[in-house]
Amino acid sequence: MNTEETQVTDDQQPVEHSLTIRKPYYDLIASGNKTIEVRVGYPKIRKITTGDTLRITCGDDTLITRVTAVRQYESFSAMLDAEDPGAIGGPDMAHDELMAAIRDIYPREKEALGVFALHLALVETSG
Repeated sequence: MNTEETQVTDDQQPVEHSLTIRKPYYDLIASGNKTIEVRVGYPKIRKITTGDTLRITCGDDTLITRVTAVRQYESFSAMLDAEDPGAIGGPDMAHDELMAAIRDIYPREKEALGVFALHLALVETSG
């Protein structure tokens, strides 16, 4: 398994980033059931580091989370083997269902950008 974890160094200050998320996943984060957000390695995702703030929006609703860890994987499969599927898709989503949901969001060619598991702690909600 090839994973990489990013850490904030002493000379870095936490930064706020913004992400838009689909409603079912927003609700899972708001309820505390989803603590890992999965993304591919677009340039803005690669800038997120442990300690940063993540503003997550869905329509008029907003969540503020703190990034507690950032782990990078070579594939969705490797990520799902290493991370808790219940923390990604909610406690009732089976491994195969979760892979299908991820593939629905990200076509296979996007996986080549790298897979990022953003571990989150809820700070506040509004909306």
